[in-house]
Formats: sequence, structure tokens, C-alpha cells
Amino acid sequence: MLNHKTVQRLMRLLGLKSTVRPKRYSSYKGEAGTTAPNVLERDFSATKPDEKWVTDVTEFKVKQQKVYLSPIVDLFTQEVVAYKVAKNACLPLVTDMLTQAVSALDKNAKPIVHSDQGWQYRHRKYQKTLAERGLTQSMSRKGNCLDNAVAENFFALLKTEMYHNQHFEDADDLIAHIDEYIEYYNTKRIKVKLKGLTPMEYRNQALQAA
Repeated sequence: MLNHKTVQRLMRLLGLKSTVRPKRYSSYKGEAGTTAPNVLERDFSATKPDEKWVTDVTEFKVKQQKVYLSPIVDLFTQEVVAYKVAKNACLPLVTDMLTQAVSALDKNAKPIVHSDQGWQYRHRKYQKTLAERGLTQSMSRKGNCLDNAVAENFFALLKTEMYHNQHFEDADDLIAHIDEYIEYYNTKRIKVKLKGLTPMEYRNQALQAA
């Protein structure tokens, strides 16, 4: 077995860098607010668009600045149906995203909306928006990221493909790249799981079949 210092020296000589996944952002700030049961229960399968949504928040850092991304991902199409990017993790990061998603939702669609127990998801304004639209709220068990694995996997994919080991001028430059990536992910990036279609193509195909 090689000493870790030997490995570091060889990596420097070969110009190699390791990709380390940083500690995930956590929005949990105590017990304030109302939690919801884990309705989803790790059943990440769906039979149609807008049946089950998952959401979470992730953090980026660039030149001492922070950027936060809050998306909603449809479990049937894997599409990012709505998202918001901001330089702080205040409540509108999540509530504005939810309003955007709900405003585009068919009046007959009632998706389960799953998240962790972050304070934003326990806030009365977020929960009021869900209740007014008749949507079911679901939450992961406390401290269990596997209960929201699809959202976690989306963040890992995004950061691997457009963030890690990349150079950004500042937070605004990073935000522009996030916007570009989500557009690419939804409309151009094909997925084997979706029969070689993009998320948008898969949604359109399902809606036409219905």
C-alpha cells in the first residue's frame, strides 16, 4: 500500500486532481414548523407526469460567494419542472420555485411533493401554497438523505458535469451556467432510462399517448 504522501506527489507529477464531493448543504434549523409524513417512502416510480415531485436545495461556492439552487424534479420524466437560483437561502428561494411549478400545473394534476425537513418546507407559506392547490406534502425522515435520493442524484450529476473543476468568474457567471445546464438537461440530454429521449420529449410523448 502506498503512503498517502507518495500518492499526492505522484498526482502532482502527473497533473492529476481528485474530485471530492463537498459536504451537502443542509437547510435543517431546528424543530420550528410543521413536518409531514414520509408519504413517498422511497417509491421513486411514477406512471405519468406530475404524479410525484421531489425537491431540495443545494449550495455552490465560487470566489468566496455562495449560490443556491432549488429545483423540483418530476419522477416520471426526470424533468426539472421549475427552479430558482439565488445568492442566499432565504424563503423565496423555495416558495417562488413552488409558485412557478404550481402555476404551470394542469388543474387536475395533484402531485405528491417530497422534500427533506428543511425549515423552508416546514414554513406556513410553503405549506399554504401546497394546501391551496390540494397537493400532498411528503418529507424524508430526519437526517436520511436516501429518502430523497433522486434529488440528491440530480445535484451530483449537475455538479459533476458543469461545476466541479470548472472556472467561473463570479456568482453571476455560475448562475448563468446553471441556467444553461438545466435548459440542456431538460431539452437536449438524452437518458437511457427514458428510452433514449430527453425529459421534455418523454413528457410530450406521454401526454400525446394519454
